[in-house]
Amino acid sequence: MGKHEDADLILKLYDLRREPVMREARNWFFTFNPTTVAEYMETMMGPQSGYLRMVISYWDMAASLVNNGAIDEKMFNEANGEHLFVSAKIEPVLEDVRKAWNAPDMLKNFEALVRRTPDSEKTLAEIRERIKMIQAMMAERAQAATA
Repeated sequence: MGKHEDADLILKLYDLRREPVMREARNWFFTFNPTTVAEYMETMMGPQSGYLRMVISYWDMAASLVNNGAIDEKMFNEANGEHLFVSAKIEPVLEDVRKAWNAPDMLKNFEALVRRTPDSEKTLAEIRERIKMIQAMMAERAQAATA
């Protein structure tokens, strides 16, 4: 497959991310910060379950396209970064979620793509630190707004 076809698929994936419900799910996911399998499972069984499933299944699907050669990996990674953000949030609880669901292959495509990213552990740790910083700033703003 040529670069034009790769680019076309990347743009189609981008269009899917702009779909209104998907955009709502992505906005919600920005605030989702599971630290335990229990928090993840509570969300999976709660009113935001659809949003959670939509975001993680989207990125696993996109990763499958890359992993199976439908999209050039370098081009995909240069055009996207959100998958690393999603992984940074999910990765700390992923093994426990897999065990809880008895789903050892859950998000395997996604995980494989992220792990091939150069310095993936360092990159994910840096993203987690930025997430903590953003959360602190948001909490500070919320507190100032109520004062």
